[in-house]
Amino acid sequence: MVVFHRLLDLQKESRSRSLFLFGPRQTGKTFLLRRTFSGSPYYDLLHAEVFLRLSRRPQTLREELAAKRTHTRGPVIIDEIQKLPLLLDEVHAIIEETGARFILTGSSTRKLRRGGANLLGGRARTCTLFPLVSREVPGFDLLRALTVGTIPSIYLSEEPEKDLAAYCGSYLQEEVQAEGLVRRIDNFSRFLQMAAVVNTELINFESVASDAAVPARTVREYFTILNDTLVGTLLEPYAKSRKRKMVSTAKFYFFDVGVCNHLAERKILSPRSELFGKVLEHFIFTEIRAFLSYTGDGRKLSFWRTREGDEVDFLLGDETAVEVKASREVTSRHTSGLRCLAGEMKTKNRIVVSMDPSPRMMEGVTILPVGHFLERLWNGEF
Repeated sequence: MVVFHRLLDLQKESRSRSLFLFGPRQTGKTFLLRRTFSGSPYYDLLHAEVFLRLSRRPQTLREELAAKRTHTRGPVIIDEIQKLPLLLDEVHAIIEETGARFILTGSSTRKLRRGGANLLGGRARTCTLFPLVSREVPGFDLLRALTVGTIPSIYLSEEPEKDLAAYCGSYLQEEVQAEGLVRRIDNFSRFLQMAAVVNTELINFESVASDAAVPARTVREYFTILNDTLVGTLLEPYAKSRKRKMVSTAKFYFFDVGVCNHLAERKILSPRSELFGKVLEHFIFTEIRAFLSYTGDGRKLSFWRTREGDEVDFLLGDETAVEVKASREVTSRHTSGLRCLAGEMKTKNRIVVSMDPSPRMMEGVTILPVGHFLERLWNGEF
């Protein structure tokens, strides 16, 4: 059995206060919590009996914890808290009265943030658990990750295509339809496919709306749903430029490469194709995003693009610029965006991540094979 060492240290994060732990379904929240806090009281709101008991009488939580107080080790865990937001008032009161610590997990923030739920008045930190990252996987297989993604159960699956199909179907049924997030699931399903096709690109709402056969205003709301249910995120453009006119449109990335591939009906990735380059860029995004979150790095992740079309894929604050290319031999034409950026701002690191066999320097730009970049990223060198 393969054992993944998750980088998110919940023991450390929950030592002094309560936590909200968010993350898409099947990223391993429940497994990590049960392994880390085996002696903690555990309430799983996906279990009908638990949900029914606490929804009828939220104060039951207080009464049960009072009975367990002398036998409890670690924080109290409530899984899928978005299923019962009213329970947060009871949690808040228990924290105030007893000083108890809670870990409250969720695969969606929509009901909590948009429904006026009690978010504990700053008494809880927020953490996110992402799919697996390269540093967590023994013998990490890049091509497999680029093809089937890094959701733990799917990365290890002998039938990843079937599991990805089931995952996407469950998302539509359990997160979207069951929660009443959209009126017509067929419209949202078409949109979901179009969103996967334009993944990593500047969002053109009108174009997506036309292809999905839904109004543009609906497409905007659909993208918000993907963000709220943690299935995708918008990457905003860098906005501090003084010399050039910059684009103001965001790019969109799904939370997992494999899910995006399945929705876009991508079966085979050719290493030298344009599609391979898009998927590689998507994967590097997921690694950088997880790195910034897990390490508590407060730098903003953005991209740089002028209205003339000059672009750099990722900026980590103002210090590190990263361009992703699928080429096996990066040349000066691959670094044009980084050179344009150099005329605009000084960055400590200018990097091209590529399929080159060895690291090298070229015109002030560091060329790094994917494996070297990932190792140095997780070592904190950027």
